[in-house]
Amino acid sequence: MSGIMATVEEGRAAFFGKPAPLSGESDMTAITSPTAPQPHADLDPLTDADFRAAVRNWIAASYPQNLRSPPKRLHAAEAMPWYRILSQQGWLAPGWPREYGGMGLSPSKLLIMIEEMERYGCARLPDTGLTMVGPLLIAHGTDAQRAYHLPKILSGEIIWCQGYSEPDAGSDLAALRTSAVREADQWVINGQKVWTTLGMDAQWIFVLARTDPQAAKQKGISFFLMPMDMPGVKVRSIVNIDLHAEFAEVFFDDVRIPADAIVGEVNEGWTIAKNLLGFERLFLGSPKQSEGALGHLERLCDHLGKSGDHASLLNGLRMELEDHKSFYTSFADKVRRGERLGPDVSMLKINQSALYQKITDRIMDVAGELGTLAGQLPDTPTLYPGSVFLQARPTSIYGGSSEIQRNIVAKQVLGLGR
Repeated sequence: MSGIMATVEEGRAAFFGKPAPLSGESDMTAITSPTAPQPHADLDPLTDADFRAAVRNWIAASYPQNLRSPPKRLHAAEAMPWYRILSQQGWLAPGWPREYGGMGLSPSKLLIMIEEMERYGCARLPDTGLTMVGPLLIAHGTDAQRAYHLPKILSGEIIWCQGYSEPDAGSDLAALRTSAVREADQWVINGQKVWTTLGMDAQWIFVLARTDPQAAKQKGISFFLMPMDMPGVKVRSIVNIDLHAEFAEVFFDDVRIPADAIVGEVNEGWTIAKNLLGFERLFLGSPKQSEGALGHLERLCDHLGKSGDHASLLNGLRMELEDHKSFYTSFADKVRRGERLGPDVSMLKINQSALYQKITDRIMDVAGELGTLAGQLPDTPTLYPGSVFLQARPTSIYGGSSEIQRNIVAKQVLGLGR
């Protein structure tokens, strides 16, 4: 499953409706901006206030209205109009270095961009290439791999999916059994991946596979890049609890890929994967899911005339969200400084999952019997309390379950024994 640019994307749930204004701000659709954002311009020197104004106004003028506030995560073909608009503007990869086509934003501006996109109800992109493959290749790829793949990610020509989890190796990823055997100038891949987000939409997949079956569990694993249309690759959709075909199983039957499809050294894939998992946990720890859910709760209270009754609840959740934002920024700052994320980033993912589910639990409390509806409320198209609740359930499982994350913190951060 879900550099700092990873935060733009793996919450795994869509955001619904127009988010409530941030604390201390008025709910203006547009705010005065001293500059109009030109395509591919360097916006990082702007003040945070000017950057927010530029982003808010540009989104309002550029976002496809028919894609605003989708009730479920869009498939790649549905999200591609917004993908291409961002590509043309140069805003697809806010945290990539500018020399690779990114925006090179500071953490504070990256958070502002997330907030403004959520405020407007922007759909989540098919972003695995942006949030995972791009940072991976920038840090560990060859010049040839970067030259081939990065432009195609930014143009939308190649959409990626992640080949990590397996039927018996989900949270215990190091127990994976998919194999890669070297034969002359090729690698032969056999095995299965599962819970592959939007795997049915992707043209390429990155795969962790075992290259030394005799090595210890964390050893003997390598990292590969593979086209999805190779002979022997089979994809089967999985319908999730929200009755949405968001995931897939991917099967590999004697799939042959070139020798240079490996990233990094043979048997060193676990080191790369751990680094990437750190970025994923930063991304999954982003406050954006909780921010969107809290906005949904606030709008639900307004719609039902219960804002006054739940003022204390809403204020308490707002404070918890601000606390989590500060926690997130401390890790985002590390990445911007070029520091490696340590195992303590698992605390961020744990906290985000818990807060997101807590907020959606309160959504169901406020909605009452309306929370049993599968889709939109009958009298408003921007509220889907049941869907919000369901989409929050997997967050404590994907990207490493909360139980596994707590074990990581206990052993690798606190130094506790088994």
